[in-house]
Amino acid sequence: MIDQYQNLVYSICYRLTGDYFEAEDLAQDTFLSAYKSLSAFDGKNERAWLCRIATNKCIDYLKRAGRRSVPTEDSFFVTVPSDGSSPENTALDRAVREELLRCCMALNQPYRDVAIDYFYYELSINELAAKTGRNIKTLQTQVYRAKAMIRKLYGKEDAGHGTYGSHQRLAGTGKKG
Repeated sequence: MIDQYQNLVYSICYRLTGDYFEAEDLAQDTFLSAYKSLSAFDGKNERAWLCRIATNKCIDYLKRAGRRSVPTEDSFFVTVPSDGSSPENTALDRAVREELLRCCMALNQPYRDVAIDYFYYELSINELAAKTGRNIKTLQTQVYRAKAMIRKLYGKEDAGHGTYGSHQRLAGTGKKG
């Protein structure tokens, strides 16, 4: 479990805390908590379970850190962690996700459903296989082909509008984040 999810858990902890060393400690705490609670775990969606534990560990850490520091007027806005989501970024992210959904909806079956679940809802191949009952290799092929089709749809839009931006990031990597 650690080998499979250590990078994911660490990246969640680092994004939430912004501190390399604290993220390492929190990732380790996450796996310790998961190990202690393994008997209570129902075995479904291990990835989401670990992500939730990591998120809760980080939230608890941030709450404790917030209580320990007393902000002064000069340093308050410098020390308050920012998640980087300004109203402009939030609106852009929403627009990109809407465009991604539009492109996924433009695909024919079976690529439409696979693309929506994989790219928009960010389900893993294993989660898709469990949901649909399809072979993993079949789903991997469909994701690969859907990705190429979405790239073409984004390319047509960018050529038509003369834009280059966050569309390229999503179409180029396959997944946001």
